[in-house]
Amino acid sequence: MAVGKTMRKLYNTSMEFGSVDNFLEGKTILMTGATGFLAKLLVEKILRVQPNIKKLYLLLRAENSEEATQRLQDEVLSKDLFRVLRGMWAADFVSFISEKVLAVGCDVSLENLGIKDTKLREKLLKETDIIVNAAATTTFYERLDVAMGVNAMGALHVLNFAKNCSKLQMLLHVSTAYICGERKGLMAEEPFNMAETASGSSRLDINLEKLLTEEKLKELEAENASEKTITSVMKNLGTVRSNLHGWPNVYAFTKAMGEQILMNMKGDIPLIIARPTVILSTYSEPFPGWIEGVRCMVKEILTQFNYVNAEPWTSLLLCTIPADMVVNSMIVALEGCSKSSSKTLIYHIGSSLRNPFRISDLEDLAHQYFTKHPLTDIYGKPVASSKKVRWMSSVSSFHRYINIRYMLALKGLNVMNKMCCYSHEAFYNENKQKVKKMMRIMRLYKPYLLFEGIFDDKNAENLRMRKMKGKDEDDDVGRFNFDPTTIDWTHYMLNAHIPGLVKYGVK
Repeated sequence: MAVGKTMRKLYNTSMEFGSVDNFLEGKTILMTGATGFLAKLLVEKILRVQPNIKKLYLLLRAENSEEATQRLQDEVLSKDLFRVLRGMWAADFVSFISEKVLAVGCDVSLENLGIKDTKLREKLLKETDIIVNAAATTTFYERLDVAMGVNAMGALHVLNFAKNCSKLQMLLHVSTAYICGERKGLMAEEPFNMAETASGSSRLDINLEKLLTEEKLKELEAENASEKTITSVMKNLGTVRSNLHGWPNVYAFTKAMGEQILMNMKGDIPLIIARPTVILSTYSEPFPGWIEGVRCMVKEILTQFNYVNAEPWTSLLLCTIPADMVVNSMIVALEGCSKSSSKTLIYHIGSSLRNPFRISDLEDLAHQYFTKHPLTDIYGKPVASSKKVRWMSSVSSFHRYINIRYMLALKGLNVMNKMCCYSHEAFYNENKQKVKKMMRIMRLYKPYLLFEGIFDDKNAENLRMRKMKGKDEDDDVGRFNFDPTTIDWTHYMLNAHIPGLVKYGVK
């Protein structure tokens, strides 16, 4: 706790802001994880507000530069997200991108970030001013070896690369607020120290976790296990090791390890750790409602959890934040770090403290929206919104409901199927898979839907206040807004986020 207080004191007394645009001008930025949702938004924003950056090196998982360039075009630049930037540059868009952006094949789970071109690697080490590490696997039920390689060891490899950059000014690492696990109360913007666990009842040894992962893989390979078996075993191992130390899933577990590695081994590298909460669609930039990825939590909530009503859940907070506000906070933090004497700056980017949004709010707004704009079935006919989204009061009540409403019916269907010589096998299996999917979604999202903590954002608020003091110099406050108190949840949900989910996410 004392470390955090010292950090805040240094932060409050040492930072003066200029223009964010001026800060970005002439900079060479290296960014990992460039095909990710948040990274795409960051790329678009930087290119839109400061076309006079020197170079933007985008590291994408690929065998070579040709493959990386193709991924950049297919998975980044071709997205609807870039339509405003395309409109600004019109016929010159392609030449502008060619001049300012270079795709680099990489693999952050390897030393030197897996960059095979030695001349290019040396060029990056000489020219890079800022590194943004946005590479991550965000799947909650991921293979332990994959999550460890990207989220934990990837952070180490990025840090080692940063230490060899001759003119590096700072490293920005994108983490998650949920490295705290399932704790209750106010979560401070404090470092996650080496060996610390989410449960507090054990000691985390990252080297041991890495060794256990490698040994299990070798054991499976020695047994000539199929890829399907290896994937299943490594996913289960990830869940077991995560739960053992108090984390709900392998994503939060390995992201916490990544932070620990950075904090313990960063040396003199100026480090910014951005910890967003649940990221939603864009609030305003480059236009409202853009989102990507059908695994979005709120999409699952709107389309899967139509069960029973129970008031205890509806009073809980959904700590969410629009994606463009996360990006704005990251860019302002970069400029702020350049003026700060503190070597480590940690920011929670969320809304639960200053502008809470409750499950009951989502319930009401979703029902209101889909009553007026019903989804359509496979035949194009509107699906009536007959009732609001309903919630379980606890995981145990959810299990009871599933057992009563679905499992008994499934058992009956199974008996009938056997009596009819398995003539209803396909129908039985289809419904069995639906029940399994409901249970899986519940397990995955329960830590976030039933989360009882609130994320303190004093450091982020200080960053906002410092920026506002310089508002007469430019229009940075409006163009780089990340103040959660400015969010009108009703307007945003009805006119941006839910329509965005329907357009870009819900199928």
